[in-house]
Amino acid sequence: MSSIRSASEIDEEAADWAARVDARGLDVEHDPELRAWLKGDVRRAGALLRAQAAISFLDRGRALASVAPSVETVAAQRPSRRALIAGAGGMAASLVGGIGLWAARPQRLDTRLGEIRRVPLADGSLVAINTKTALEVAMRPKARRILLKAGEAWFQVAKDPERPFVVAAGPVRVRAVGTAFSVRRGDEAGDGVDIMVTEGVVETWVEGDPAPRRRLSAGSRIILASAVSPTVAESPSEIERSLAWRNGEIALDGESLEQAARLFNRYNSRQIVIEDPVLARERFVGLFQTNEPESFAGAVAATLGAVVRDEDSVIRISRAHIS
Repeated sequence: MSSIRSASEIDEEAADWAARVDARGLDVEHDPELRAWLKGDVRRAGALLRAQAAISFLDRGRALASVAPSVETVAAQRPSRRALIAGAGGMAASLVGGIGLWAARPQRLDTRLGEIRRVPLADGSLVAINTKTALEVAMRPKARRILLKAGEAWFQVAKDPERPFVVAAGPVRVRAVGTAFSVRRGDEAGDGVDIMVTEGVVETWVEGDPAPRRRLSAGSRIILASAVSPTVAESPSEIERSLAWRNGEIALDGESLEQAARLFNRYNSRQIVIEDPVLARERFVGLFQTNEPESFAGAVAATLGAVVRDEDSVIRISRAHIS
């Protein structure tokens, strides 16, 4: 007897897997059993995509109809839902260029240099997105997943114990149910991922790292996957200053001019250059708008007696020469 599965049998198996991914939030790329099944036949990947598209199509139809069944109702209807998935596979395949595939795609959110956005998410959460950031949002019935590709974002998570909220930044994962926290990917290799918690508790870990998961409470900060061993620091006031960008501000409280220049340069095409190394180490205090590097340069000149030279794309700050 031949062990080769027919197309209809593969569709049935794909419907089973799609339902399991939907219900349990399985990671298609890392679940070993699912990966083994996909490798067993080249047709299975396409069948799984069709089944997942069918789920998205059905869920979108339910959402458009404003139907929100309870957890108990969903569980009771799971067998019929699976049958609908299998039956809707052909419909989803025919909608590859339309609503079915569109609904299955994650929502992509990007910001340009100097742009800061506050975006409400479909689950009631809110994300504040810092300059030059790229992320993808995937809302599923049993999971809420964010992929932070670059930059920084702060999340105010709507409480939903049945749908964990997980942010992925490289190998780093941050999991929350109802809380508020920020995640920033470093600009250079080895910088790591900076996590700050402003409300509630989050769980953090690094994929593939045998170290136990860490729980961080409000006011805590940690940098993971960096060249330096991670340590948890607690400084609520420092975290609030670091997150002043949410209001379009840069809050300085003793940073060096070199550090301050780097902060302003994250938001502006006109770059600040501190030309004197001794001056670059001077400490500064002040609150400035992210898009006003000229105001910062003027304050430095007035406070430290520095000289500012404005050029087309550069603001140069140097020591005053004494004759």
